[in-house]
Amino acid sequence: MAACHLLSSPSLIVPNRLPSFIPKVQFRPTTRKPLSVTAAGFFGSKSAGSFLLALGVSISVGVGIAEARVGVNKPELLPKEFTPVIDVAGFLSDGQEKRLSQEIGNLEKDTGYKLRLLAQNYPETPGLAVKEYWNVDDRTIVFVADPTFGNILNFNVGASVDLDIPRSFWSRLAGKYGNMFYWKEKGEDGSIEAAVMAISSCLREPVGANNCTELIPDSG
Repeated sequence: MAACHLLSSPSLIVPNRLPSFIPKVQFRPTTRKPLSVTAAGFFGSKSAGSFLLALGVSISVGVGIAEARVGVNKPELLPKEFTPVIDVAGFLSDGQEKRLSQEIGNLEKDTGYKLRLLAQNYPETPGLAVKEYWNVDDRTIVFVADPTFGNILNFNVGASVDLDIPRSFWSRLAGKYGNMFYWKEKGEDGSIEAAVMAISSCLREPVGANNCTELIPDSG
């Protein structure tokens, strides 16, 4: 499964092993580009079409094969009132939604980072509609929790966040709490809660060479 970058210029998902018709992307330290992270730790650069990937388009790459699913845009699935947590899949209880919303609100107040959570089962998703609903910008992390393609955790990271947080953090997070063995044992809700708390802990650390090097243990 592949995720997408959600900001002004969507991104191309670049797997670790690319089919010959997909160009490799070179990253330069002085010109870091917004990134997209999938469970496998793939990164994307600016290119057309990326915002669709986690919210209705998946690109699965095999040997010389790329398959894309068409993106969806269903604003009718959005809540009437603003909330940083949208659970169209029903993974979370009312109490869990409330706790996560409070944690995310406190995080934004304390750090300025905007974490947004969408729990979905593709293709039942508001899709593209969340971009305007949440006013996604360079300080936004959109966390799409969708078990449809195996790993439940997908992160779409704004440019400013990418400068502050090591890219390895997102792939390590997906690898630990998003793998199928974890969420089948702990439940989708357990995986989501563990990821949110790990993200909150990371974003509260002082920015530096060694920030976010460790994942906080889950409470389960």
